[in-house]
Amino acid sequence: MCLALLDGRAWTAGELARAAGVTAATASGHLDRLVAGGLVAEVRQGRHRYVRVAGPRTAQLIEELAAHAGPPPAPRGLRAASASAATARARTCYDHLAGALGVAVTDALLERGLLQQSTGFAVTDAGLEWFGELGIGLAARPGSRRPMARSCLDWTERRPHLAGRAGAALCTYALESGWCRRIGSGRALRVTDEGRAALTELLGVPAEVAA
Repeated sequence: MCLALLDGRAWTAGELARAAGVTAATASGHLDRLVAGGLVAEVRQGRHRYVRVAGPRTAQLIEELAAHAGPPPAPRGLRAASASAATARARTCYDHLAGALGVAVTDALLERGLLQQSTGFAVTDAGLEWFGELGIGLAARPGSRRPMARSCLDWTERRPHLAGRAGAALCTYALESGWCRRIGSGRALRVTDEGRAALTELLGVPAEVAA
């Protein structure tokens, strides 16, 4: 259920129960604990109850716990296997790019000196210029303490991808510019022909990774 919530949307207990393959009562019991622990925020609209991830720091915690938990069980059936493969190739992790695509983009930013890594990630002066040339704003929202860039351990690649304001802004740009399209209502993404060309031209991301 926590992995499903990483798409950033608000879900009902019934929807999460179906995603996890458990009863609605079981899902509600777990959600009550997650809400009480501050990991999940509750949103009520009329008689309906929705829940969502409490914020970016919680999303990072879920992703990193999943990475340390070991590989998930092998999916059963062709549809489940296809969905699992698509999620591993490219997806959103809360509001930034993840999967093989997210890691490849992060590696490319590092290789070109647009991002540097020591104890964590930091956008370089060249990186600020690169983001600016694309028209991607990195200014913090008033009152926000979210860092410009941070490392998030990818649960399928077991390597870090870019999060923070820079990661979120790049993901938003990729979706709004048509580089990526969502597959259904989940977190999986499909890179478009325009996206493959742009990622190769701007960052040198191999075409097979962005396929």
